[in-house]
Amino acid sequence: MSDTEMADIETVPVKRPIRWHIAVFLAPAFLVYTAVMILPLIETLRLSLFNMVEGQLAFVGLNNFRTLFSDPRLSADFWNALGNNVVFFIIHMAVQNPVGIAIAAMLSLPGLRFAAFYRSAIFVPTLLSFVIVGFIWKLILSPIWGIAPSLMDLVGLKWAFAPWLGKAETALIAVSLISVWQYVGIPMMLIYAALLNIPDEVLEAAECDGITGWSQFWKIKLPLILPSIGIVSVLTFVGNFNAFDLIYTVQGALAGPNGSTDILGTLLYRTFFGFQNQMGDRSMGATIAAVMFLIILAGVALYLFVIQRRMRRYQF
Repeated sequence: MSDTEMADIETVPVKRPIRWHIAVFLAPAFLVYTAVMILPLIETLRLSLFNMVEGQLAFVGLNNFRTLFSDPRLSADFWNALGNNVVFFIIHMAVQNPVGIAIAAMLSLPGLRFAAFYRSAIFVPTLLSFVIVGFIWKLILSPIWGIAPSLMDLVGLKWAFAPWLGKAETALIAVSLISVWQYVGIPMMLIYAALLNIPDEVLEAAECDGITGWSQFWKIKLPLILPSIGIVSVLTFVGNFNAFDLIYTVQGALAGPNGSTDILGTLLYRTFFGFQNQMGDRSMGATIAAVMFLIILAGVALYLFVIQRRMRRYQF
């Protein structure tokens, strides 16, 4: 056989079989996700560009967005809700995630007794319905029939008790801490899993160099779990700017007192569906939902294209 014939044989591409079974298994999940998430999102963005004119939907472009930011009442409600949402997110980032990381670090210590029980006890509140959590905490913090005053009296702190959910200065902080209590198990479990995935060889080498205890956590473990911390931060950001259920349960649709706990989710609900004497406005509600989507998209894009790249450089 000549060299030319050998070359022709070697250059014949090998056809890989088409794996149709992958598409078959992915199709149900893709169809459900498209029907539940993608299509409603597209319809919401489309509806934000329309408005009712003489009883019919008419294309108005960005006019709804101009109205949202220029109308005195709507803009005041929007900026108040956005500011409260930012505070809601900051409290979760400053309290929930550090506490979750600290608990995960303690639970990952070798030889800790009843670690499985502690993990389960801390994670159980995340499985509870937000209606149950909101109702229970309203009862606990009630100044009339709640048990919080009695419990604080046992440790001599009854003087510090106040109707936190009924005061505009403290209502948002109180609701945020209730949410922290319910969802602290999520960052705990994610960080705990990341700590368990650290190779034993790395920790043994650190111990040989005399790095043990909390010094080992700060110098060895923490840099290795930074990607997981980044994912937890993104999930916290998305979850907080999509929040609605707990505040609605605890403070109602008006998110009182005086709108002090009003966030974008509750504002969207009142605007879209209406409340009491206020008529619902589908187009303006879709506009607020579109702004929420853009805020979340901007935050996730910032993480993916800026923060994550810097973390990779720091690691490698």
